Order: sequence, then C-alpha cells, then structure tokens
Amino acid sequence: MNAKQKPLEYMTGFGNEFETEALPGALPKGRFSPQKCSYKLYAEQFSSTAFTAPRAKNRRTWTYRLRPSVAMQGEFEAIDNGLIRTGPNTQLNCPPDPMRWDPFPVEESTGDFVDGLATVATNGDANTHTGLAIHIYRADRGMGKKFFYSADGELLIVPQQGAVLAQTELGQLHVAPGEILVIPRGLKFRIELPDGPVRGYVCENYGAPLELPERGPVGSNGFANNRDFQYPVACFEDKEEEHLLLVKFCGQLYQTRLSRSVLDVVAWVGNSAPYKYDLSRFNVINTVSFDHPDPSIFTVLTSPSETAGVANLDFVVFPPRWMVAENTFRPPWFHRNIMSEFMGLIKGTYDAKEAGFEPGSMSLHNCMTPHGPEAAVFEKASNAPLKPERFENTLAFMFESRYVISPTKFAMQTECRQRDYSKCWAGIKKLYDGNP
Repeated sequence: MNAKQKPLEYMTGFGNEFETEALPGALPKGRFSPQKCSYKLYAEQFSSTAFTAPRAKNRRTWTYRLRPSVAMQGEFEAIDNGLIRTGPNTQLNCPPDPMRWDPFPVEESTGDFVDGLATVATNGDANTHTGLAIHIYRADRGMGKKFFYSADGELLIVPQQGAVLAQTELGQLHVAPGEILVIPRGLKFRIELPDGPVRGYVCENYGAPLELPERGPVGSNGFANNRDFQYPVACFEDKEEEHLLLVKFCGQLYQTRLSRSVLDVVAWVGNSAPYKYDLSRFNVINTVSFDHPDPSIFTVLTSPSETAGVANLDFVVFPPRWMVAENTFRPPWFHRNIMSEFMGLIKGTYDAKEAGFEPGSMSLHNCMTPHGPEAAVFEKASNAPLKPERFENTLAFMFESRYVISPTKFAMQTECRQRDYSKCWAGIKKLYDGNP
C-alpha cells in the first residue's frame, strides 16, 4: 500500500487494550482461545513481559492469524552481522572524552533498513535484559519480501530524514521525521520507503518496556498525553511465496526462509503492539521564573530500572518552546552528572551548540564527563537581553541511561567522528578579576 494514496487508520491511547479485526467476526467473543477460531484461523499469544508481571505492567496480545509463527520451513542459520553490535561491548575501552559525530551520508547507503543498521554504542547486557544499544539506519530501498525482529530488545526508531512505512504483524504505521516509532521486542515487521532514501536513529532497549513517566508535582496534565499515541488497525497479507525472516538473537543475526508472508494476522486484541507518537504534541513544562530546569521535565518515555527515579533508558525531547527565565543563563548549564547522555538532532539547531551539530549529528557525554555550552554560546547567552524569546527552529532528543554508553569500534574509527570536538570549549577564558 502506498501511504500517500490512502491515509492509514489508527487507534489512540497509550497502553490501552485494543481490539481490531480486518474481517468481521474474526475476534472471538468472551474468550481468547476457542476450540475453533472463526475463518479457520490460529490463535497465538504474543507476550513482551513475563506472564506474571503485575496487571499494570503486563503486556500481551492475542493474535488470530492464517498460520502460527512456529510454522517455518527450516532452522535458522547465522549470517554476517555487518555493523550491528550488541551489549556488552568488549571491542574497546570506553574513553571519558566528550564525543560528537557529523551526519552519516545518506548517499552511501546501498540497501534496506536492516542492511543500513550500524551500531554506534551500547551498554548493559542484552542477555540479562539491562541496558541498550544505539544504532543509526540508512536505506535507499524497502525490505520487500524480507522481515525482521529483534529478540534482544524493543526498538525505538527516530526518523531524521525521510518517512518510513512500518508494516508489522499487527498493522501499518507511517512515521515521518518529527514522529517516533516503537516496535515491541520480538514483533515481526518490514520497513518500506514511501518517499525515497531515509536516515535516522534507533535505540534498542534491552530493559523494561518503555512507558510514560509519572508527572509528579506537575499533576494530571502535561508532558506526553495518552491520547496522542497511535496504534495500527488489523490488516493482513495472504501471500504464498518465498520470504526471508531475519532475527537478532543474543547479538547474532540469523535468517530462515518462509513460504509465506508473516503479515497474516487477521485480528488481534491486547496491549503489546507497535505505536507511533508525534513529538510536536509533547506539552512542554518549562520555567516561568528563573533557572534552567533539569532535562527530566522533557521526558517522553522511560524504561524504568529496579531503582526508583534511575532509568535504564529515558527518551527526552527538546522541541520548539518559549524561553522566559529571568536573570538566568538560559541554555543548558555546564554540568557533570551520573547519567550518560546520547543526543541527536532531527532538525534546526540546538541551543547549547550553534556550530558543528547539524541535523543528523550525534553527541555522547558519559557519566561524570563535563559538558555544556560551547564558548561562543556562553558568551552570547551571558550578555543577551532577557526578553521572552520563542526558540522555534529546533527538534533535538536524548537517549539517557544509568549505564555508561560505550562507543563501538565503528563509531570510534569512522570519518564522521569529530576528533576536534573538545575545541569548541577552547575559547572559554578565566573571567575572574577579584571584583564582584
């Protein structure tokens, strides 16, 4: 289907238990696994949390499909991982330096979404369900008769250039730059390119599934609202022809051949499903008096850890907003902190870095590595008239983690790495002269 020709339909509400059917009566009534399903379908449960997870945390979906997933032609065979890596990262020692990368050229892509995946950094351990991996993707063609899923982690996809059409077992999602896509661990999908070549970021979350953060003293409104998350409606393919299924399992890529399409779910009911979110709908909470607030108030989604308030992964966004703080240094201040921060820029400029950080760029500031505004930004912000200002042309984000984010050998050796990044602070001078 071409997304331009027919708008896709979506269901809304984060974490809701949805029910949807592509054929009338395909969903059983009053039970999940009847002795015989309508249309001679097979019932199959898909769980992305433990069966015994608390009700509020439990995620599972019942699917009704032409064939169960277990119906395959043969065993999986290991294939070359390309540039895909998985935590723990033992390739290199992780340096404490601040690091930054230029955008990776889209024109160098010669494949589909999976072909174009390259791991920039990892932490934790996929086998113990802790930590994450950060990848870039570039593609100049759709996946066609190829499908993919990661058994290692949930995929948070952040398009930066070009829209993607995610065709999943549970339906289709059209996702453009400025939106995000989340695909549960283990869910099969393919990525098609309705508008040509694409580039973007992927965070593979090994830990607890992403959820909405608590609002705390903010109260009942603000941040990301449940109603703005969009889920696909059921649609299916009945294709009896050869397809390829790729799997990422324990850090290794495998493949097997199928005689059919895996997009054969006619109906489904549950709350473990892919979804998308338009970042322009994030309701920014900001200071209206003084001081630059902590970036935690910009958290869209969080993967919690066993320690309250310390995330396995936070996804944070810095969208257009008003800056009105009085008698305050408005850009992010110089700081060191226990969390590790990986940033990307979707469009425009970021207020702490006016040069060298273009759309498609990335930066990494690890645990206790000092960072903050470059010398020119500090000088400008220290002397600017503090009138209300609309910071408009921007959309940056951050993957923040409690674990040190270790760059891969590919990331350290690529020509896109800015080896002179630290020079952006070289112009910072001692201003102290003994006078108040």
